[in-house]
Amino acid sequence: MAAGQIIILNGAPRSGKSSIAAAIQDMFDGVWINFGVDACAQITPPRLRPGIGLRPGGERPDLEALVPRIYAALYDSIAAHSRLALNVVTDVGHHDAYSRPLDILSDCARRLAGLPVLFVGVRCPIEVILQRRSASGADGAYVSGSVGDPVPLPVRRWQEEVHRPGIYDLEVDTSRQNPAECAGAIRHRLEAGPEPLAFRKLAQMRARDKDGNQRSPMPRLPGWKT
Repeated sequence: MAAGQIIILNGAPRSGKSSIAAAIQDMFDGVWINFGVDACAQITPPRLRPGIGLRPGGERPDLEALVPRIYAALYDSIAAHSRLALNVVTDVGHHDAYSRPLDILSDCARRLAGLPVLFVGVRCPIEVILQRRSASGADGAYVSGSVGDPVPLPVRRWQEEVHRPGIYDLEVDTSRQNPAECAGAIRHRLEAGPEPLAFRKLAQMRARDKDGNQRSPMPRLPGWKT
C-alpha cells in the first residue's frame, strides 16, 4: 500500500492557507484529510490556546513547553494517515521566534521521514494581509491596523518570521493567484517534479543555543515522561 501524499502549507495568518487547503480537497483526486492550526485550536483546552497558533515574539513562555508537543502529535497523526494511504493537506504557521528557539520545524520534518511531503510557502504581501485582517476584524479573531497603528507589531512579526529559513519545494502568492490557481500550481509541481526535498533538508537542521551548542528540540513539562 503506497503512502498518501502530504502537503504542508506554511504561511502567516490570513495569507490564504485554509482556502488553498479547501481547494485541494475539492479539486484533487482521492481522499484528502485536512489537519492544521484551526483544527488543533478546536481540540486544545481553552486555557492553553492558541496552542500551535502562538504568534512570534515570546509573549507566552508559560505555554511554550506545550507547543512542540502539540506539533509533534499533529505531525505523528499526519504520518499515521499517510501510512494508511490517506492524503493529507496541513495549513500551519511555523516560526521559531519564541522566548527561546524551539527547533519545531526540523523536529516535525524528522517525524515525516520516508513519506512523500511537499512543503509549500504561502506568501502574501503585508498590505493584503492587513486588508484581510480588517475585513475579519469584527469578530475579534485577528489583530488589525488602525489610524494610530496601521501595521501592528504582531502582524509585522508574522511576516518576518514565518518564512524562516525559507526552504520550500514551491511558493505561491495569494495576492496574485486565487485558491484554485494555487492548488493547480501545487498539483503541477507534484506531477511534473522534481522530487520534493525541502523536508529532507529541514530534517537535517537543528537549532543551536546562544553558545553554539546543539540543544534538545523538545522541552519537558513537569510530570511528563519521554
